[in-house]
Amino acid sequence: MIEVLDQRTRFGTWWAKVTLLIDLLSGEIMTTTQIRALRLDDAHKLAPLIAENAQALRRGAPRRPDAYYAERILSDKTAEVLGAFEGDKLVGFAVFFDLPELITGLRIGQMDDIYVHPDHRNKGTGRKMIETLVSEGQNRGWLHLRWLVPGKNTPAVALYEKIAEPDHRKSYLIPIDRIAGD
Repeated sequence: MIEVLDQRTRFGTWWAKVTLLIDLLSGEIMTTTQIRALRLDDAHKLAPLIAENAQALRRGAPRRPDAYYAERILSDKTAEVLGAFEGDKLVGFAVFFDLPELITGLRIGQMDDIYVHPDHRNKGTGRKMIETLVSEGQNRGWLHLRWLVPGKNTPAVALYEKIAEPDHRKSYLIPIDRIAGD
């Protein structure tokens, strides 16, 4: 807080200090969301968000954070994970892949999952993660970034329709049960 006071009151007025303190107490000063690649040492921060996302999607998935699973994802050779931070707190993540595209010979980005904690939604965090992936895709020479969206997630679909075009493809799924192979 001292740094913020020094920056905001470099002209030294007492009133500016009082105004800043009121802003801080009332929540008027917003924290800046930082987007960066997650590292293995972020697993303990990622685990609770994975559990919350699983609960929201599957209703009945494990309720407790699984640090081992978060470590597996962050150690995966093909998956990459972006994190959205407000200060030191991880408030969202996006899992993506860099894939070859057969027809053009170029590469594409495939976002597998994006999640923002409910307390941090409607603040542009999801959009900022997608914008970061688009920028990364430009750096990597991707043809496009694509992702699959559950149609029932109306608020998310509304955002996606503002920033992307619907794809002409349909998605199909064949469940593969681990037990079936035994």
